[in-house]
Amino acid sequence: MLDFIGTIAFAISGIRLASAKHFDLFGAYVVGVTTAVGGGTMRDLMLGTSPFWMTDPVYLICSGIALVWVMIFGKYLIRQNNTWFLFDTIGLAVFTVTGIERTVAAGFPFWTAIIMGTITGAAGGVFRDVFINEEPLIFRKEIYAMACVIGGLFYYACARLGTDNITAGIVCGAMVVAMRLLAVKYKLRLPILKGEEAQQ
Repeated sequence: MLDFIGTIAFAISGIRLASAKHFDLFGAYVVGVTTAVGGGTMRDLMLGTSPFWMTDPVYLICSGIALVWVMIFGKYLIRQNNTWFLFDTIGLAVFTVTGIERTVAAGFPFWTAIIMGTITGAAGGVFRDVFINEEPLIFRKEIYAMACVIGGLFYYACARLGTDNITAGIVCGAMVVAMRLLAVKYKLRLPILKGEEAQQ
């Protein structure tokens, strides 16, 4: 269920931005699929397993559903930046949780799980932004990938306290969403590294 929700949410966020850039249907679908499965694919390759979408077509189907959704409500979605933010944040939170849980289930330590959760949540957005010729969101001033790390730390804390996976996942996802909302509302950001300009 988490995978389904995350796939739909991320695919809609990718297709919505592709629509704003006037991509054709196939191009928008490719952006949506890549946004939805890009992070999980990186995670699975790094964990030494077959990418999840290669053994279950539901992820490609979900992306197709997202394409139809954007086609029906396209004009509204393209105009509403807060709608894109909502879907992107939901996908980020859900995939962070699934990335952590799959890594822990594979027998890796928690610090690895937090890294894999962050990759699962944030990497798809990087691919999306590259495909639509935008600077990746994780490199901008907003807190994005760091929200995944913070959520992962809360998941670890819950696990140490002996809570079940469902509770830990809810806390983790809620913290990711909360961090994104607070970062945007109060313009929170990490310190910017300022180097000397290159001499011509």
